[in-house]
Amino acid sequence: MFKKIYNISDQGIICDFGSEINKEINSKVIGVFNYINNNLDLKRELGIVNCIPSYNKIVIQYDLLLVSSDSIIKYISSIKEHQLSYQNNQKKFELPICYDTEYGLDLESISKQNKISIEEIIYLHHETSFYVYMMGFLPGFPFMGDLTNKLFTSRLTTPRVFVPAKSVAIVEKFCAIYPFESPGGWNIIGKTPTKLFEKNKKNPSLLYPGAEVKFKSISKEALMVMESKHNE
Repeated sequence: MFKKIYNISDQGIICDFGSEINKEINSKVIGVFNYINNNLDLKRELGIVNCIPSYNKIVIQYDLLLVSSDSIIKYISSIKEHQLSYQNNQKKFELPICYDTEYGLDLESISKQNKISIEEIIYLHHETSFYVYMMGFLPGFPFMGDLTNKLFTSRLTTPRVFVPAKSVAIVEKFCAIYPFESPGGWNIIGKTPTKLFEKNKKNPSLLYPGAEVKFKSISKEALMVMESKHNE
């Protein structure tokens, strides 16, 4: 299951599942992440402070005063695939999106680069069932795949200093949503009225690794109505 497990510092270990980015590998990452977090007593005994999953790796931070790296590595290596749990990670979300050019700031440039119409860009994005690989960059920021090669785009040569909150953007094979105003270098294709992160909730992030997302196209007028309701 693991390609290798190794130290990255005197308080950190990487569990490496391989270099590829796909659902099969990522599901193992999520499974091991759940397994560690669900075994709270053992987690405390081993001095595990934090566990951070990515596309194909997990970083484990531990308390050097409580445990050695050898103990952590031995524990992680003993985890078997049949012990893993993927429960509650397959929920499907339908998020509204407005592709109006006021919000789809890069639709025209994507159209020119990829030699396809804006209508086809919208269709291909709208028809894709996205898989959330990981969260990062900002609280509630999902890295979602997998886009068709027809929509492959590189990062902007010069990132924007200001990306509006709730902008939906694409780069390479991935799609993301900016939960807050932020700098960013992804190609913006639309906007959603949905709040992705609410800090006062028990589970502040709406999306999480393993969830699936489909977008539902809405008009500019519908977007404005939904946003006004969310702000009440």
